[in-house]
Amino acid sequence: MKHIHRTILAAALAVAFSAPVLAAGETLAAKPRAPVVSKQKPSDAVDEARPGDEQYKALSGQVVYQVLLAEIALQRGNAELASKAYADLALRTRDPKVLERTVEVAGYARRLDIALEAARLWLEVEPSSLRAQQILTGVLVMSDKLDDLAPHLVRMLEIDKEALGANLLGLNRMLARNADRHAVFRLVDKVCAPFFGIAEAHYTVAMAASSAGERVRALAEVRRALELRPDWEMAALLEAQLLSRESSSEAIAALQRFVERNPGAREVELHLARALVGDKRYVEAKRHFDQLLREYPDSPEIVYPVAILALQQNDMAIAEVQLKHLLTLDFPDKSIVHFYLGQIADDSKRSTEAIAHYSRVGAGEQYLPAQVRSAHLLAGQGKLEAARQQLRDALVKTPQERVQLTIAEAQLLREAKQTQEAFNLLDEALSQQPEQADLLYETALLAERLGRMETLEIYLRKLIVLKPDSAQAYNALGYSYADRNLRLPEARDLIEKALKLAPEDPFILDSMGWVLYRMGDFPAALVQLERAYAQRPDPEIAAHLGEVLWMLGRKDDARRIWSEAKKKHPANEELAEAVKKFAP
Repeated sequence: MKHIHRTILAAALAVAFSAPVLAAGETLAAKPRAPVVSKQKPSDAVDEARPGDEQYKALSGQVVYQVLLAEIALQRGNAELASKAYADLALRTRDPKVLERTVEVAGYARRLDIALEAARLWLEVEPSSLRAQQILTGVLVMSDKLDDLAPHLVRMLEIDKEALGANLLGLNRMLARNADRHAVFRLVDKVCAPFFGIAEAHYTVAMAASSAGERVRALAEVRRALELRPDWEMAALLEAQLLSRESSSEAIAALQRFVERNPGAREVELHLARALVGDKRYVEAKRHFDQLLREYPDSPEIVYPVAILALQQNDMAIAEVQLKHLLTLDFPDKSIVHFYLGQIADDSKRSTEAIAHYSRVGAGEQYLPAQVRSAHLLAGQGKLEAARQQLRDALVKTPQERVQLTIAEAQLLREAKQTQEAFNLLDEALSQQPEQADLLYETALLAERLGRMETLEIYLRKLIVLKPDSAQAYNALGYSYADRNLRLPEARDLIEKALKLAPEDPFILDSMGWVLYRMGDFPAALVQLERAYAQRPDPEIAAHLGEVLWMLGRKDDARRIWSEAKKKHPANEELAEAVKKFAP
């Protein structure tokens, strides 16, 4: 087995963050390790440390007493007394083992002042002790004594020249808990200065400068690191990260230059491909992903983004192949893969296959959408009761999730032409949660379908009181009036309020177009409906737009809009009614 070298700085880092020396949030149930001095008679420890010194031999009784006092205090949960007893004993004996135990117990008691004093004394007593140097460095880090740290860190770095690069890279991690990022930057800069000329030193300063908001210095240092190590991917990624804060194109250009110089730089090319996707440069991104896929066909971190990019480009064949391949690999989130495969099968009208994939979506963000979509597919197969039961049996974490599933069940009933049953289902749920906003809104819409305008108005006005920023509530009430040619000025006021809250919502734009049409302002209605249809070619918007075009004498345009919409939505009732009314 290959020997793993434990670096000196890494050891100091472990000391700084390990329990029980200085661990934060620890309870007394987890006791510090047994004292080193207990392995031999206390008097022997003193004799060994100070052979022939009668003054220290005379302290042996006091040593025994204070060790017992401290350990009993620890057993009884009095870490403060234990730390003070050991501190007194350490000052009396100056014994390295007692000093180490003092630091340990003081850290356990959160007495960093005692731990720091003991650690400094220990290094004074044993100036060549690496362990004492590590402990003191750790205590200084935990005490945020950054001004005192530099010489100790430089000394430790110089001692372990073999692991100098790794130790330099560990500096920022060691100091991560300190909130004063400028102070950390100044310290790191000072510590790394003797080692400039080593790429890791410049990279470490760049990291600290970046955290402190010193972007210019950070860029200069990481570029110097790249000059010293032109093939260092980690430095190239940091440079791109720094550049991306100002310009994504500059970051992408830097990554491209690095990949051109280093064709086998997998991590950088992967980052480049993702950055290109983020910049919507899909063709270029695909070229890099294809190259990576050829070289690493079984790498999940490459196969997954290739599949997602294919989905974005609507290339379902490639997406499906890669997603199915991903199921054979060690990919941690198989649920998201099954969800996407379910959507692909769903869109391809392979409902049984889609249901099978949706059924394998586990707990997480996609669980409820998978359950809802699966239920809709079951209902489409004529299995309405099975679909409803699936929604009722679905696991939920919150009452809001249960509401979502109840609304989905009502949707199934509505699509099955059981509007009254759907209304009854939601109205019953609403009786148990009378101020639940989603239930108020959905129940009101079903009341409108049943012609119960009074109920619709009551529920929507209650929703507006509960959520005065609900654009959908204003819009639904305004549109209901407009669609029935009732209270048109009030309808327009309501829809205008909705537009102020959601100015680009295509359905609210459609409502505004419709109320203007009802009020006889056909040109203004056309403007709103064309905006709505451009954003969302919904069949109901198409029905309204076609009607306005027809009334303006543009019958061919109306027929074209209706024909296009009918091809995509052949079963839409409102669209069918518009076509039947004007172009039978």
